[in-house]
Amino acid sequence: MTTKTLDAKGLNCPLPILKTKQTLSGMAGGDTLEVLCTDPGSVEDFQAFCRATGNELLEQGRAGEAYRYVIERRA
Repeated sequence: MTTKTLDAKGLNCPLPILKTKQTLSGMAGGDTLEVLCTDPGSVEDFQAFCRATGNELLEQGRAGEAYRYVIERRA
């Protein structure tokens, strides 16, 4: 299992989701991706993205001034 970090801070919707989708597409099932971003709309966006794609949102919360998401890539 691999864990990667995607720094999407300073990007506004839809760029954090698009970059997340692109990064996850190159990962294997079971790998996890940590995403850091500053867009407050990302909270709902990442929940909807995971529901729509079948990936699992393992964690979400704040990391300082950033929002932090941990997503497990599902095969």
